[in-house]
Amino acid sequence: MFKRLAHINIGATDLAASERFYTEILGMTKAFDFEKDGEPFGFYVNAGDTTFIEVFIHHDPPTSDNMMLKHICLEVEDIDEVVNTIRSRGWEITDKKMGADQSWQAWITDPSGVRIELMQYTDKSFQFTGETCKVNW
Repeated sequence: MFKRLAHINIGATDLAASERFYTEILGMTKAFDFEKDGEPFGFYVNAGDTTFIEVFIHHDPPTSDNMMLKHICLEVEDIDEVVNTIRSRGWEITDKKMGADQSWQAWITDPSGVRIELMQYTDKSFQFTGETCKVNW
């Protein structure tokens, strides 16, 4: 019935800063732009295969009542390489750590405050083994 996640939509308080983050810091390829009334309204970036992140301008700052998106997660091939690349581009990212699901993870935040988990699966990742992930946070 379902093939894969097609896209997620996030708001951006500064569209240009968000475009720079996703294309220059994360190195994603912009697929296309959105315009509304002749003005830039948003863009699509490719997150691998046919999965995209759709970013629309959001003029009102986010509030605690308006935070439906907790984070997005992007799978990576080599988390050490990704962490080093992002740091070399001048952006803050956490050190990698082993998650409760037995997958490597590191965290970064985009210019509008959207938290992004970068994940590298392992042979023991619960996503493949089906084990119950017991957390204490």
